[in-house]
Amino acid sequence: MRFSTFSYSSLGKKIYMAILGLLLVSFVTVHLIGNLALLSPDKDTFNKYSHFLTHDIGGIILVAEILIFAFFFFHFLYALVVQWNNWKARPIGYKKVKNAGGASKKTIMSTTMIYTGLIIIIWLVIHLLNFKYGEEVMYTTKDGMLIRDLYATVTGYFSNIWNVIFYDVVMILLALHLSHGFWSAFQSLGLNGPRFMKFIRGFGYLYAIVLGAGFVFIPVWVYLTIGGAR
Repeated sequence: MRFSTFSYSSLGKKIYMAILGLLLVSFVTVHLIGNLALLSPDKDTFNKYSHFLTHDIGGIILVAEILIFAFFFFHFLYALVVQWNNWKARPIGYKKVKNAGGASKKTIMSTTMIYTGLIIIIWLVIHLLNFKYGEEVMYTTKDGMLIRDLYATVTGYFSNIWNVIFYDVVMILLALHLSHGFWSAFQSLGLNGPRFMKFIRGFGYLYAIVLGAGFVFIPVWVYLTIGGAR
């Protein structure tokens, strides 16, 4: 099959969507690990980490951000095309969504992927506007560095309980999205042996729970220990 023909085929779109999804999983994991610096009682830890990313290796991060944006865009674009083709193939939708056993593994998570994905994209824009492109407050670290106090921006945002709730609801939706998307990506890539899929499905659920719990915990912890006390 020619590359161009494969790219426009249903299988090709699913494979590209799967690869991009797994790349985004890697990014989200690294992002959570970096955010754990917010748990440090010394705000210099998080601020120096942020400064390192935006200034010390700013050029590399800029390239990475462009790639990540492309990953998000094309992952969602392929998802829309695949979903649209599914809708056309079955013009009369199900009246009620029920979990299906066997090979289909149809669940509420699998049938709402396009909607949770859209919510995550909208949230991502809001997230960037509030933090990356939000108000810049400068401060001097203990060792005399003049850098942005992103820690103050984040803790200030999470001093509002409604921001915490909104953030955590989206993170729960992200976990639900990943709980299906992680293992189904391997299935789309043809790595779907019975034993392997049993393992990767279990690992995918565990990964989604741990990742979701991590993202949910951080704003709650910030609100209870720092933000809410303001």
